[in-house]
Amino acid sequence: MLIRSLAVFCGSKDGNDEFFTTEAQSLGTWMASRSIRLVYGGGNVGLMGAVANAVMKNGGSVVGVIPEILDARERSHKTITELLVVGDMHVRKRKMYELCDAAIILPGGYGTLDELFEMITWNNLSIHDKNIYIINLNGFYDHLLTHIETMLHKGFLYENPMHRITVVANVAELVLQPEFS
Repeated sequence: MLIRSLAVFCGSKDGNDEFFTTEAQSLGTWMASRSIRLVYGGGNVGLMGAVANAVMKNGGSVVGVIPEILDARERSHKTITELLVVGDMHVRKRKMYELCDAAIILPGGYGTLDELFEMITWNNLSIHDKNIYIINLNGFYDHLLTHIETMLHKGFLYENPMHRITVVANVAELVLQPEFS
């Protein structure tokens, strides 16, 4: 499947490891070079802003989807290709899923985990069948991945979610995936 549009879920903060920001910028630069549209949460700060700015700086296309409450707090990115302001977080996630061919997960907080697990759940329920790529920068998601294995081995999952999740250590490994070559 040719991927033309990627949802990127990540933090509205930078975190305390400069590598996270550097990799977010590398991802945005690579996406622009391949004419892959970025679909993201519409923020102008943190890793979200870093990815979006890199895509825009390199001539790519960016669609931000932000709920009214965050737009009102002046958290939206006003210089991207297209900004969609929606009613709430649920509509935001649904719209992002509709607009993307696959999803990438970078480090982030509660919102990023919410988006990741909703994508996994929707795959499991056959609401969609989109690939998920976790970029596990400096082992950020190691414990979470172990917990997913625990849920599977303790009998709480209907299928192994790792059949539709690809875990890579950095952007350089992501771009080598067959779907992107």
